[in-house]
Amino acid sequence: MTADAVGAVEIGGALARLRRATGLPVAFGGLVESGRPQIRISELSGTTTAALRSLAVTSGSGLGGKAVALARPCAVTDYSSSRQISHEYDVPVAAEGIRAVLAVPVVVRRRVRGVLYGALRSAQPLGDRTLGAAVAAARDVEQALVVRDEARGLLAAARPEPAGTEQGGAWEQVREAHAALRALAPRIADPQLRAELLAACGLLTAPPRAGGVTLAPRELDVLSWVAAGATNATVAERLGLRPETVKGYLRSAMRKLGAHTRGEAVTAARRAGLLP
Repeated sequence: MTADAVGAVEIGGALARLRRATGLPVAFGGLVESGRPQIRISELSGTTTAALRSLAVTSGSGLGGKAVALARPCAVTDYSSSRQISHEYDVPVAAEGIRAVLAVPVVVRRRVRGVLYGALRSAQPLGDRTLGAAVAAARDVEQALVVRDEARGLLAAARPEPAGTEQGGAWEQVREAHAALRALAPRIADPQLRAELLAACGLLTAPPRAGGVTLAPRELDVLSWVAAGATNATVAERLGLRPETVKGYLRSAMRKLGAHTRGEAVTAARRAGLLP
């Protein structure tokens, strides 16, 4: 699945959640096209026409374009008569019969990657609760895109390098990315996305031996950061744990692996196919 297709799926899911949370009859959205200052609306939910499908919204134009240009949520009570926006898209908006509209940008690493819209078919203010739900839906998409970006980078870094190149530095980056993604996984609310992330991490390790050592998820999280060279204090900060808790997980992992030092534990975990 391409990056754009993945993003479209995430936006489609966010639109469905937005409608469930707010009761808005219409929601739509899309991604910013690569290399172009415009959004391509690709996902529709609750619409009755195809007027908005594949609409290209230029940065700065209309409500969505304003949200892209400002990188912040925008809303109007009556789209067609609003003086706060330009009106290049009045015809498709009127064809769909929507009046009150909000637009929330999806921002990843300070760059707008997409926009979510929610709309009513009547002219009335969209309250703070509705706007808050739209912002939360956009944050879900942002988190999903960050995870996907990190996973792609991790897998790209793990590809074999040509003979004669230095691989030590690249593998250290892989190990640090592996640890960072495992630390991120527990914060992912979507169980399917969380499983996909952990599966991507698993692609970087050797196939586990039959009947081999099994570590608890948190033991493996701690050992992943130790393998990347982190101190106990740093591991605790990255995983949101107390230093004493980190020590406990590390001792448990060392005992299971038959190791007496941190280094021995990391080596044993790699041999068992638990770490890259």
